[in-house]
This record gives sequence, structure tokens and C-alpha cells, in this order.
Amino acid sequence: MRLRCCSSTDHCRPFGMSAQPPNVHRMATAEELLRALCDRIDAHDWAALARLLHPEFVCRLAHTGEQFGGPDWVRFNAEYPGFEQLELLDLVASGNRAVCRARVVGGSQGSDEEFQVAGFITQRDGLIAELVEVWADCDATPPDGTRVQ
Repeated sequence: MRLRCCSSTDHCRPFGMSAQPPNVHRMATAEELLRALCDRIDAHDWAALARLLHPEFVCRLAHTGEQFGGPDWVRFNAEYPGFEQLELLDLVASGNRAVCRARVVGGSQGSDEEFQVAGFITQRDGLIAELVEVWADCDATPPDGTRVQ
């Protein structure tokens, strides 16, 4: 799937007509980009993952405050110890924004660990320009005194 549109705007039709000439590629939507991102991570296809990212891409990890540019974020994912699988559970998109919830499984020291992640992307120029990730450990217990008994 081609993810970038040509730079020409000459092909745009007046009054919102949707048909485009056959040689024009449309830009990927935020929903398509986020699905592709999840697919590439699950497949461990790091080269294809990098091609989804805008040159000015930034990822922010809300839970740690870390921030990565495109190449560093791809490397961070590729080298993450024990990563096995990412399963897309839910996705909602509107305009140039999309959000997903996914299940991530990884193994370390002979045991599987499960996490959930919410990812919020912003699409620009047919690529992912921004990603905010919020991670949660699936076996966490509520702090004492925070729930009605």
C-alpha cells in the first residue's frame, strides 16, 4: 500500500467530488496508519515501521516522560527485550487523529508478561507525525484504600 500522496494538488476536484484520476495515490488516513503501525510492530517489520513515520515524528511515553525521534523509537521497539506480540483490541479515528488500545505480550526469564497500551497518533502529510503511548501492567492491583470494600 502506498502511504504518501503526490505533492501536486492539481488533481483535487471541485465541490468535494471524491473520484480521483487513476494515476493519483491518496494519502493514508489516520486509521489506516495506526492499523499499519500495529501490524508492522506485531510482524517485527522494523524497516516497514520506519516508513510510516513523518520526518519530524516524535513519540512521547506518558508514563515515563521519555521522548523519541523516529529512528530512536524504531530501534527502541526492535531492541526491546522479550517482545513477542502486539494484538490490536480497539481503534477509533476522527480526522487526522486515531487512538488504539492493544495487548502486548513479551517474555523475560522464562515467563510471559502481558501489558496494555493506548496509542494516540496524529497524521500529517500521510504519515505519523506524533505518537503518545500510555502503558499499563495487566497484573497490577489497586492501591490499598482506593476502592470501596
